[in-house]
Amino acid sequence: MNCPETQAGSIRIALAQIGTQVGNCVANADRVIETLQRAKQELNARVIVFPELTLTGYPPEDLLLRADFLAQCNAQIARIAAAAQDIAVVIGAPQRRTPHSTQLINAALVIDRGQVIAHYAKRALPNYGVFDEKRYFVPGDAACVVTIDGVALGITICEDIWEHEPIADAVAAGAKVILSLNASPYHRHKTHDRTEVVAQRIQASGCPIVYVNLVGGQDELVFDGRSFVATGAHVVSALAAFKEDLGWVDMAADGQITAHGASHPWPQGEAEVYSALTTGIHDYVGKNGFNGVVLGLSGGIDSALVLTLAVDALGADNVLAVRMPSRYTSQMSLDDAATQCATLGVRCETLSIEPVFNTLRETLSPLFAGLAEDATEENLQARARGVLLMALSNKFGRMLLTTGNKSEMAVGYATLYGDMAGGFAPIKDVPKTLVYALARWRNANRTTEFLPIPTRIIEREPSAELRADQKDSDALPAYDLLDAIIIAFVEEDQSVADMIASGLDETIVRRIVRLILINEYKRRQAPPGIRISRRAFGRDRRYPISSGFKPD
Repeated sequence: MNCPETQAGSIRIALAQIGTQVGNCVANADRVIETLQRAKQELNARVIVFPELTLTGYPPEDLLLRADFLAQCNAQIARIAAAAQDIAVVIGAPQRRTPHSTQLINAALVIDRGQVIAHYAKRALPNYGVFDEKRYFVPGDAACVVTIDGVALGITICEDIWEHEPIADAVAAGAKVILSLNASPYHRHKTHDRTEVVAQRIQASGCPIVYVNLVGGQDELVFDGRSFVATGAHVVSALAAFKEDLGWVDMAADGQITAHGASHPWPQGEAEVYSALTTGIHDYVGKNGFNGVVLGLSGGIDSALVLTLAVDALGADNVLAVRMPSRYTSQMSLDDAATQCATLGVRCETLSIEPVFNTLRETLSPLFAGLAEDATEENLQARARGVLLMALSNKFGRMLLTTGNKSEMAVGYATLYGDMAGGFAPIKDVPKTLVYALARWRNANRTTEFLPIPTRIIEREPSAELRADQKDSDALPAYDLLDAIIIAFVEEDQSVADMIASGLDETIVRRIVRLILINEYKRRQAPPGIRISRRAFGRDRRYPISSGFKPD
């Protein structure tokens, strides 16, 4: 990395966009020390800024209630201070409000020449959506401005920037530059929201903002990085999306940017969603110590997309696909699944579920005598597959990926202990219409002449193939209509009356809303999945299972 010399009267600030592991304070501190040494040696940086709660990872959740965990964190602060003799480090970590207090603050520590010279307590504690910071922290009430080599640096943490007062107070205290430490998780359109609010704060304060964000997957959340430096309404330096990066900017004492590092283009649309999903899969599998993944490959669009995502995230050698035909599985499905595996270089095994299915039917026959077949027999097939896949997961230490999408999860079009069985659900927050869009995008952006997802899989009418001639449309409305209702009710909290007034069919709206509400018990038992929307089925949507609510 070649950088020009820092101009006289300016300081070089490094932006350390790194990934962390929640709870692993030692490894996180190792990463910090390695990065600050790089910033000094390669960039000749005077200051380096890390993300929010770097030492603990984000979100540390109830680990923050443990005194031993906090002690581990503090021990690593001492290590970092010892390593930072000639570079100032601004880093996020939890701290006790006072040395003997039981109250915690979400803090940014400023370390220079081996000493903690200042700390800032986050003032705006988010307590909505995926955030639960008021459970753990008390808010700060004062600005923090430190002057390093003549440049006055104001410090804020994540949610602070979404409110007016924290930056206004820092400017009133003399800040000429704002350093913003963030652990801001990804969802679609989040980048636009961030840059818009930063532009508003710059316009109001007159100060450039150095925005440093966390990167990587943590359970349901994905942090997209995309750290940047902005002045006026312009982003003058942008770090990479969905991967670690180290950027820099030179700041004069009056807050003017005198030089900065290169900018990286940020993916948009399907490209950014695809990157979020592969990042989430890669980090979830890796951070939980699995040596690969296994999934059932049906020849349908959902499992085809999950297979492609898994290969792109982990490599073909770390993915095992299993075809599990029944009497209702078409030859087309078997052929398309085999073709996809051959194209992607994935090992493909075949386990018929007919023997298991027949045994289950025979075992249950005394109790089912005289009763017509219904969804029970369909679910038996799905559960037979779940048993086989979990056996492979256990035996070979591979994470089982489930393949259900948001549309199915919403209305309960999935089988508990069957196709919902597994350790991680990569497309749990991806509506069916977006599943198709992502498949088309991946095919259009292939690096070989062969399509990663066979065209026939995308074009054929979707079917669970659990009974003869079954189609999804037998039970569900068209997916574009279904997804519109789900987005309106789940993500936007629209009422039934609002949806009907917008032109959606009343009968279908009422049926789908009812299905969403009565299937909460299923979703509560589903594996975690990657959040890509403003409101996923997971930590940011907490509906009661037993409820008498009847939407109007």
